[in-house]
Amino acid sequence: MKEEQAIERVLRTAKLSLTDSEKKAYSKDMKNILDAFAALDEANVDGVEPAFQPIEVKDRTRKDVVEASLSQKDALANTKNKKDGYFVGPKAI
Repeated sequence: MKEEQAIERVLRTAKLSLTDSEKKAYSKDMKNILDAFAALDEANVDGVEPAFQPIEVKDRTRKDVVEASLSQKDALANTKNKKDGYFVGPKAI
C-alpha cells in the first residue's frame, strides 16, 4: 500500500480531513512507520509461541472482611463545609 493510500485510509477511518500540503507533510512519517512494520515481517519467528502478555499476570485479591466504618460525625470531622450532618457543596441547578 502506498503512503498516500495509507494516509487516505487513516483519515477516512478517523473521520479527519487534511489539506494536500498537510497530507504531504505526514507522508514522510507514514512511510517511516510502514517501513518499521515491514521490518517486523522479515523477523524469523519459526517455533516461537505467541506471547499475549509479556509479564505474567497474577490476580491479587484480598479477603472480603466486614470492617467498622466511620460514623457520620467522624466522616464530617475534617471539613468546614457541613450542615445538619451532611457535606455542603455548590448549588446545582
